[in-house]
Amino acid sequence: MKKYKSIICCLAGVLVIVSCKNETPANNGNTEKPTTEKQVAELKKADFESTIDGKATGLYFIEAKDIKIAFTNYGARIVGLWVPDSKGVMTDVVVGHGSVSDFKNSSEPYFGATIGRVGNRIAKGTFKVDGKEYHVPLNNGVNSLHGGKKGFQDVVWDVKQTDAKTLVFSYLSPDGEQGFPGNLKVTVTYSVDDNQTLKMDYKATTDAKTPVNLTNHAFFNLNGEGSGTILNHQVMINANKYTPVDEGLIPFGKLEAVAGTPFDFTTFHTIGERVEAENQQLKNGAGYDHNYALNTTGKGLEKAATVVGDKSGIQMDVYTVEPGLQFYSGNFMKGQNTFKSGAKDDFRTAFAMETQHFPDAINQPAFAPITLEPGAAYHTVSEYRFSVKK
Repeated sequence: MKKYKSIICCLAGVLVIVSCKNETPANNGNTEKPTTEKQVAELKKADFESTIDGKATGLYFIEAKDIKIAFTNYGARIVGLWVPDSKGVMTDVVVGHGSVSDFKNSSEPYFGATIGRVGNRIAKGTFKVDGKEYHVPLNNGVNSLHGGKKGFQDVVWDVKQTDAKTLVFSYLSPDGEQGFPGNLKVTVTYSVDDNQTLKMDYKATTDAKTPVNLTNHAFFNLNGEGSGTILNHQVMINANKYTPVDEGLIPFGKLEAVAGTPFDFTTFHTIGERVEAENQQLKNGAGYDHNYALNTTGKGLEKAATVVGDKSGIQMDVYTVEPGLQFYSGNFMKGQNTFKSGAKDDFRTAFAMETQHFPDAINQPAFAPITLEPGAAYHTVSEYRFSVKK
């Protein structure tokens, strides 16, 4: 009898072991985020291979230690950006679409795009150079935004991959394109390093005086694309002043102190902490959609802002040589578009930190000028540096 009991016990033990080995992650109640490899695999090169305005589009990657970025040359735009969260899980922190057709047909044209010739707004789409008046198509109420109806986000750039860590995009904007004078040659180099840094290096030359203000319009969610609201992200901006705007988001031409207002991010605050406060400027922007005058010296790359994902622990530090930073809290996201993860672009599920010269600077004599002269070289550098908050 004892012999049979021993056999039964042994069999029971084997069954327990087999049961444990066959248990799947779904049985323990935990839902793991996909790895970088899984997420990147969902991006199919065939979905980015098309012809727009007679030029071929494609999907490209750069990567270094603990950072991988996908791009398309349609708009020289970031499609996705993967870095590790506090648990070491590679997380896609830049929202975007899963095909070039989705980008082309999106009701939000700026996801991840290189912006130009003039980032931000030009009042009434009108400016003067040497007394001559020029007009840019109106695409933001009575104003022009991000270069007009067909800015740099809607053109196909030439692309060259110099190595695994570097992509060089170039574009010749012809004289008269979107109403701007001069043939403008633009080169944007995106590169990564082993310190989880994305560097954006912009260069331009022209054969006639023209305004230039280049930037990138990546929309971030540091908890991961499709993870929900960004209102609990912590934000700090290195600026004591900002440029208040009218109802069309055109600056009045003056700087105001952020102290004592919902615009004070000189210490950490969450995005949602004061975004619905009773404040005329917040009403004008439907939230944060304002340019900050950075506390920088103009002597090279300096920190502009820090943002921390509340769930992921991912920290993004923004460095730039630019005098301004446009902070946008996703106020006009309406759930009309589908991201590559399958999530919708719901209200305030992504934010932007655009390094730049000030909005409407071409019409505002108090702001640093943005006119590029023939024979001169436009050059600006910004970086997004990623880490995990300690």
